[in-house]
Amino acid sequence: MPELPDITVYIEALEKRILGKRLERARIASPFLLRTAVPPLSSAEGKTVRQLRRLGKRICIGLEEDLWLVLHLMISGRLHWRERSAKVSPPRGLAALDFPSGSLLWTEAGSQKRASLHVVGGEPELRALDPGGLEVLEADLTGFAAALRSSNHTLKRALTDPRLFSGIGNAYSDEILFEARLSPLALTQRLTAPEIARLFAAVRSNLTQWIERLRSETGDGFPEKVTAFREGMSVHGRYKQPCPRCNVNIQRIRYLTNETNYCPNCQTSGKLLADRALSRLLREDWPKTPEELELLVPNPRRMGNRSRRE
Repeated sequence: MPELPDITVYIEALEKRILGKRLERARIASPFLLRTAVPPLSSAEGKTVRQLRRLGKRICIGLEEDLWLVLHLMISGRLHWRERSAKVSPPRGLAALDFPSGSLLWTEAGSQKRASLHVVGGEPELRALDPGGLEVLEADLTGFAAALRSSNHTLKRALTDPRLFSGIGNAYSDEILFEARLSPLALTQRLTAPEIARLFAAVRSNLTQWIERLRSETGDGFPEKVTAFREGMSVHGRYKQPCPRCNVNIQRIRYLTNETNYCPNCQTSGKLLADRALSRLLREDWPKTPEELELLVPNPRRMGNRSRRE
């Protein structure tokens, strides 16, 4: 799933291409993508893009008359910049937004269509889609510690809960915990003050470094190779490969469709974390899929106004 660094670079690339430009046409190819009926999507056509904003892991395109298009890519959704009026080819192709200079093409791999588009009017309706997580790059240590200790979850769950922290998902949480030398199964309310300070520093440094790295890789182009498994990651996606810090093989723990990568030497004092232990610990703490974690935030308006049931 594209996370804070990926979404940041997506938005910066879009600002160069569509800010100040008129949305000529919005084409929907997937019947499950559009989750709202009022305002209609057609009301966005002909309006000029005034701003872009990140809302958790969502990309918000602000148009004239305070109208917003809110794109949630979920796990497999990706954006592409193509020539004007580029063809949208199902089943991967979901939608296209046509501008005078090109088209923003939206695709999603896999058979489970989880990506969503909301059309909302005004700041209150936009805020209703906000999961409410702390913006960690804008927070101080005190605010971070309060959010972390607000409930007693495992560190892995806490970092990826959009109601606690904004924009962090499975991939970067692995990298953050590795940098902080903390176990993914450590409970938040048992952390010491020095451990929380170390985690806070790791969150900020890791996300900042990856934003800069992705910016450098993208340059003036469009981020076409957004993936959860990147060259240069320390532990995520590196099961059985040597730890870059101590050379011990990276291990993993799995619970249903969730997977966590960690270094047993650097993070768990040499202890291997068994899958069955994770299952016992997270049975009541962890949703069955990453998608369920993203969809934990209730939104009565969305449920009442969506044009189709999921």
